[in-house]
Amino acid sequence: MSVGWLFTDRCGGVSTTPYAGANLGLHVGDDPQDVMSNRSDLSSRIGGLGLATMSQVHGSTVLTALTVGEVGEADALVSATSGIALVVQVADCVPVLLADESAGVIGAVHAGWRGAAVDVVAAAVARMEQLGAHSGATQAYIGPAICGRCYEVGLEVVEQVGKVMPTAPGHTSWGTPSVDLRAGMRDRLERLGIHSELVGECTFEHPETYFSYRRDGVTGRQAGVIWMT
Repeated sequence: MSVGWLFTDRCGGVSTTPYAGANLGLHVGDDPQDVMSNRSDLSSRIGGLGLATMSQVHGSTVLTALTVGEVGEADALVSATSGIALVVQVADCVPVLLADESAGVIGAVHAGWRGAAVDVVAAAVARMEQLGAHSGATQAYIGPAICGRCYEVGLEVVEQVGKVMPTAPGHTSWGTPSVDLRAGMRDRLERLGIHSELVGECTFEHPETYFSYRRDGVTGRQAGVIWMT
């Protein structure tokens, strides 16, 4: 097995304002035909593979993808089936892609502050291990998300996230409480025995490149995508 992965951005695509351009989210109010065209372009970029998606609800449910299409309500997908591209959609939350190439097991995780607080990434890793993966052989890629300088939250959020990710709490650039979910996620993965790599920039700070719900409210979704061939 060989593993491929990528993180998309908003560049290109056919969607129009406020979803311009490569919006992949069907649930945000965009023209469904435009979204499907953008998804078709994404499929073409990865060799024509079909996409397995989920209805994300900011929880810790993990589902196993056996075929393409909407798998169900969850915040993580795992698979040991080649030829399926797992998709996690985001617009500030953290997309995490996981792969144990030697075992032939992959995962895609959606982690906002609620997902971080319920340790969705640990749930995904546990499900991958049930399929034969090993944490020491698993590589993680943490994609573009809102940074701690920009992600202002209440103290109750800081407390909840901090219990699972002690390195996440901090302060915004203007001095209010925040959480740095990417830093917290990297530390959490390390404690699970998984090496990780940070990819991309702050979604909030780069409107020309990324969708950001915190910045724009009504907006599109970019994605993390991982597959095996």
